[in-house]
Amino acid sequence: MASNSFGKIFRITTWGESHGRAIGVVIDGCPAGLEISEEEINQELARRAPGRASHTSPRKEPDLAEIYSGLFEGKTTGTPISIIIHNMDADSSKYEPIKKVLRPGHANYTYEKKYGIFDYRGGGRASARETACRVAAGAVAMKLLKQEGISCQATICEIGGHTEKAEMEKVLVEMEKEGDSLGGVLAAEVRGLPVGLGEPIYNKIEAMLAHAMLSLPATKGFEMGEGFGAAKMRGSEHNDLFTQSEGRICTRTNRAGGTLGGLTSGMPLNFKVAFKPTSSIRKSQETVTHSGEKVTLKLPKGSRHDPCVVFRALPVVEAMAALVIADALLLNRAAKL
Repeated sequence: MASNSFGKIFRITTWGESHGRAIGVVIDGCPAGLEISEEEINQELARRAPGRASHTSPRKEPDLAEIYSGLFEGKTTGTPISIIIHNMDADSSKYEPIKKVLRPGHANYTYEKKYGIFDYRGGGRASARETACRVAAGAVAMKLLKQEGISCQATICEIGGHTEKAEMEKVLVEMEKEGDSLGGVLAAEVRGLPVGLGEPIYNKIEAMLAHAMLSLPATKGFEMGEGFGAAKMRGSEHNDLFTQSEGRICTRTNRAGGTLGGLTSGMPLNFKVAFKPTSSIRKSQETVTHSGEKVTLKLPKGSRHDPCVVFRALPVVEAMAALVIADALLLNRAAKL
């Protein structure tokens, strides 16, 4: 498996499985002298951790980061930063009865075909448990961006086709009673950006963001600015007209989502990420075993899964955005003398 790293200069490599002893991340390319602590990382991890809010998995993981390298007297040294998060509440017994069953919407069929082996316990490497590592790395990237006056924030804008908070809550309660799941959409914004981040052609800033977001488990869509809505507009409607405000050039609108020619324009980066409904549901599903035998999949009593992933995906989307921008910021310093 050769795709466990992300980034060019500010580069991360994650490791570990859902029901292994631990998961972790190695951050390479972080500049020396950045103040960072385990407490700051743990604050972000707490936002993603399971079992701490309604409509999330009841799995109880403390998700406490331990920094093993790359720090001295509270500051980064420029060497690789190694962070470990121990798995404390994995229960593999629920997966034993269904280990030979192809679970609809899951990776066990494709992983088994590609690698000839698959860790069925909690989805192994394909589990969203891996995203805790991204959040830990993202906390470091966010601290770097904060020094530059850059911030990333994501919000829930849709669940199950509903955009009003009361309706979202209502449909979630109904869905959980039925033993089903729902998808949703997150909207994210990055502010405080300079002009020119991103690289033309193959590493445009929106391409880097799309890569980051679509690498997340359960993602099925990404759009920048007006996104697919731009296809229904006229050029005179979509063009962001230039103006001057408070001594700097900007645009009157931001339909492009903060990019021009694949580079940041100085306007806020606006994008949305669509997440599919959680594949693990309590409802019975018709499927087959690895040998092709027809079976009915019914998850064992006490199985623990998120009924809707968008709540815990908020800090993950923010983390991936921060990793993209941190990498682009460092790359940009080599753009000209």
